Amino acid sequence: MVEFEVKSKKQTIGKKKGQTVYYAVPKSNQHMTLDSLCDMIMDETSLSRGDVMNTLITLGKMACRSLKMGASIDLGDLGSLRVYFPPKMMDNQKDVTAATLKKPKIVFTPKNRMREAANAVEVSVDNPARKKEKSLTPDPSPKGEGSEENPGPQAG
Repeated sequence: MVEFEVKSKKQTIGKKKGQTVYYAVPKSNQHMTLDSLCDMIMDETSLSRGDVMNTLITLGKMACRSLKMGASIDLGDLGSLRVYFPPKMMDNQKDVTAATLKKPKIVFTPKNRMREAANAVEVSVDNPARKKEKSLTPDPSPKGEGSEENPGPQAG
C-alpha cells in the first residue's frame, strides 16, 4: 500500500499561473535495500549471499558496458534498458549534429508482468478536506440497518 498526502503550491507558469493547485505526494518513499533484496533472492533460490551479490554486481557492470556501446539490454521478465538521446529541434536540416543532442537518458521499459504489478499497487490519499466534507454529511437514517425496524442480519 502506498499512502499519499495532499500538498499545495502556487503555480508560477502556465494557464494556472498565480493559482494555488493541489496534488498528491507519497507520505514516505518505501525503499528496499540491497541486503533485503539479497535475502529475498536467497529465500527463493539455492544461491548463497555471495552468489547473489556477485550476480547483481556483475549485472550492473554488464549493463553499463552495454549502454556505453549503445546497445539495449533485455532483462527477461523485468523489461529492457536502453539509452535515449533527446534531440533539440533545429530550424534547418544542416544544423542537426551530434552537438544538438541533449544529455542522454536511460529508459527502462517494463514487460507486461511488471506493468501489471504496478497497476495492482493499492493506494490511498489522506485528504483532510475530504474528511471534513464527510463529517458534514448527515448521519444515515435511523431506519437503516441496525435500527429497531431493520435489525440487519441475525445470528441463529
